[in-house]
Amino acid sequence: MSSEVERDVVPCIKILTLFPDMVRTVLETSIPGRAARQGQVRYEVVDIRDFSVDKHRTVDDTAYGGGAGMIMMAQPVVEAVESVRQHDDATVILTTPQGETFDEALTLELLDDLRQKGELILVCGHYKGIDERAIELVVNREVSIGDYVLSGGELPALVIADALVRRIEGVLHNEDSANNDSFTAVRDGGLDCQWYTKPPEYRGLSVPEVLLSGHHANIEKWRADQARRRTEERRPDLQD
Repeated sequence: MSSEVERDVVPCIKILTLFPDMVRTVLETSIPGRAARQGQVRYEVVDIRDFSVDKHRTVDDTAYGGGAGMIMMAQPVVEAVESVRQHDDATVILTTPQGETFDEALTLELLDDLRQKGELILVCGHYKGIDERAIELVVNREVSIGDYVLSGGELPALVIADALVRRIEGVLHNEDSANNDSFTAVRDGGLDCQWYTKPPEYRGLSVPEVLLSGHHANIEKWRADQARRRTEERRPDLQD
């Protein structure tokens, strides 16, 4: 398998899951769906159960050593990854609470990786966890979207996919929108400011006068000041 990717190849996000219909439904809607329809990204959703070796499509079993919860078996996971991996150095991510925290810096890193290699593989865990041998054999990165536990890895995988897709050039109608979001360089890694739209007054609450002034320099200064203030109040951990 080659590690070189043609520049005109449409990048492909591949999601391996026990619930393919759940994943496909999300990927077909909103910005992820539009990006696929516009040919800016492809998705490949794989049912891990297709790699089971028995008629019951079994993919889990009890844990060696005892304990509550079922464990996903190594064989279906490993063979599912091997079936879709096109390049030896493809990044294969397991979504797990034990992984590194997903943030803006990691989003940009994975986006560059997707561009360079043309594929990104996301493995959705379920039950108590995945047999560690599957991780050792085919996973080269573990990622968490936060310090909490979900029923499965589908939602985290979709979070990662959405964050990446909206950053692909041309997907958003106005790329300045993404570049000015919370956690971006424009915000110095901090939070975004508050935003308003019509009408200018609603239930006794008015839009700040500066936003109606038409003075763009003052507006940008106000927004920058508000973003810093919000970061100080809500996420002081993001400040240097």
